[in-house]
Amino acid sequence: MKKKLIFIGLGILVVFLLLLGTYKLMNSRTYQVFGGLTDHVETNEKVVALTFDDGPSKNVNEILPLLAKYDVKATFFLIGNEIEKYPEEARKIAEAGHQIGNHTYSHRRMVFKSPSYIKAEIEKTDKLIQDAGYKGEIDVRPPNGKKIIGLPYYLNKNDRETITWDLEPDSYYTTASDKVKYMKENIKPGSIILMHPMYDDTGKELQAIEGILRELTNEGYTFVTVNELQEM
Repeated sequence: MKKKLIFIGLGILVVFLLLLGTYKLMNSRTYQVFGGLTDHVETNEKVVALTFDDGPSKNVNEILPLLAKYDVKATFFLIGNEIEKYPEEARKIAEAGHQIGNHTYSHRRMVFKSPSYIKAEIEKTDKLIQDAGYKGEIDVRPPNGKKIIGLPYYLNKNDRETITWDLEPDSYYTTASDKVKYMKENIKPGSIILMHPMYDDTGKELQAIEGILRELTNEGYTFVTVNELQEM
């Protein structure tokens, strides 16, 4: 009886450790089992990549003039079904010379999904991005940064990298001033910044973006696309 209880206890422990390991792998911004992953770039140059997730949406019409004001090129990770809703906004991003990345078609978490499902999510969105006029390399960012085996395996098989981030002010703060302060305190050369301005109807995210652009520019930083950052 005692031996049986020990085996049961060990079994429970093994299952717990497997679940914990899977959870950590799924949420890791810096590691995956297959292929390359970039969350920042090691460089001594004061360059950073500003990235926006989700959309496109009507907010693109406010974001693009703000980026142009500071002569900044950013990287937009767009959702396929949102491109279908806002094709003109996607075209404007491409025409303005910004990088467009793939944020899957449905924005569902790319975990425990079949290979055919993952393939369709990525390739359908690739085509929508190309149809919007973007001609550059299309990087991929998993929704919410979550991935385990299937997506990294598919990307590695097709010589593509997973792009995550190392700075995410939206995850910690709600006010523009706090987000700017967070960036000033944590920025470093080669950082990839994640922000979510597409569905903000308060204007606070635009204020935060402008504050970050202004303050980091004053500190001597240059904003580049993810592809440009990787080339460094």
